[in-house]
Amino acid sequence: MDALLGFSAGVMIAASFWSLLSPAISMAESLNINIYLSVFLGFFSGGLLLFIGDKIYSIFSRKTSISNNKVKRSIMLIFSITLHNIPEGMVVGVAFGSLIYGINGATLASAITLAIGIGLQNFPEGSAVSLPLRREGYSRWKSFFYGQLSGIVEPIAAVIGAILVLRIQTLLPFLLSFAAGAMIYVVVEELIPESQSNKRKDLMALFTLIGFSTMMMLDVLLG
Repeated sequence: MDALLGFSAGVMIAASFWSLLSPAISMAESLNINIYLSVFLGFFSGGLLLFIGDKIYSIFSRKTSISNNKVKRSIMLIFSITLHNIPEGMVVGVAFGSLIYGINGATLASAITLAIGIGLQNFPEGSAVSLPLRREGYSRWKSFFYGQLSGIVEPIAAVIGAILVLRIQTLLPFLLSFAAGAMIYVVVEELIPESQSNKRKDLMALFTLIGFSTMMMLDVLLG
């Protein structure tokens, strides 16, 4: 189960760059937005939000005499993946909405390819939620339910992106980077330390590499 947690950490690290930061940089360039400012502010803000949430939870736990690391870890994990799916959904919506506005370079084929690619990437991203939850002792059904629940926001965000394509476009580099920062915070704060809580730390690190490689190959192959 620790190996699955390490695998999930690898998936999330790869998704943070290939699915979020890299597209954010490309979009900022095409929109003539300050790349360094928008990507840095977004990434740091995402991590800072999780940091603040972590501190608030700790204060709440002390005041109520309730300290459950399992619950905290589960909430942070579900929140970060869900947050990551919002800008991804908007990207798909913008791709289809751009067809209506006749934006240069927008084609139906590219929009469909993008939607399929992001859809396929969601398989390992869903596992990045379900596998750690299963490790925490959740039932198979609950682990599956929360894993797919984190993806429900994606089609909703896609509709918003399609409707507000011209306004959402300029926000996407920041939003993508914001989600990346949140995911990296969860990986560094929770997933990797927890996966290393046994004697086979070298093997756990190997599974993190496997998770990263799997997600990286999917992102690169699916564009």
